[in-house]
Amino acid sequence: VQTFTSGVALMLLWKAIYNPETGPLNAALRALFALVHLHAEPPAWLTSVGWAKPALVVMGVWTAVGGTNMLLYLAGLTNVSRELLDAAEVDGANRWERFRHVVWPSLLPTTFFILIMSAIGGLQGGFEQARVMTGGGPAGATTTLSYYIYNVAFQDLDLGYAAAISWVLFAAIFLVTAVQWRYGRDLET
Repeated sequence: VQTFTSGVALMLLWKAIYNPETGPLNAALRALFALVHLHAEPPAWLTSVGWAKPALVVMGVWTAVGGTNMLLYLAGLTNVSRELLDAAEVDGANRWERFRHVVWPSLLPTTFFILIMSAIGGLQGGFEQARVMTGGGPAGATTTLSYYIYNVAFQDLDLGYAAAISWVLFAAIFLVTAVQWRYGRDLET
C-alpha cells in the first residue's frame, strides 16, 4: 500500500506541476518567453494530445533515475572491492581507468538487474500514470496497454478478451526478459 500511495502522491504533484494555468512549469516558461520577447503560450501538457505522452515520459524518467534505480546503484557501489580499487591506484590507474576497469565491472550485475526490471516495467507500466493523471486521455493519447487491459476487463466487462491481451503481454515480457538474460549474462562475465 505504501508504494502505491507514494506513487499516487508523486503523480498528483506532477499533475500540479503540469497544470497549464497555475503550474510552476508553465509559469517558468511564461517568464522565459517574456524574457526573450517570444509571444507564445506554453503547452497545455496533460490536456494536449501532442504533449500528454511526452509529459508522462519526462515524469517517468525523472522518477526512474532518481528513485529505485539510484538506490540499487548506491547499494551496488558497496560491493565494489576496496582492495581492487587500491591495487589499481597503486598500479597508476587514474579515476576514469579505476571506474572503467574496477567499478563498472562490479556494477554489471546491478545494471543487468535494472535493465531487466526497466524493460518489464516499460512493457507493463503506465497504468498508474494513465489512471491518476489523465484517465487515458486526451483522446486516448496516454492509454497504455495495462490501462487498456483494465478498461476492457472492468469497464467493458470483457474478461476473456482482457485475459487474452494479458497473456500476449506476458509472452512479450517473457521474450524480452529471455533475450536480455541470454545476452546480458554474457556481458557480466
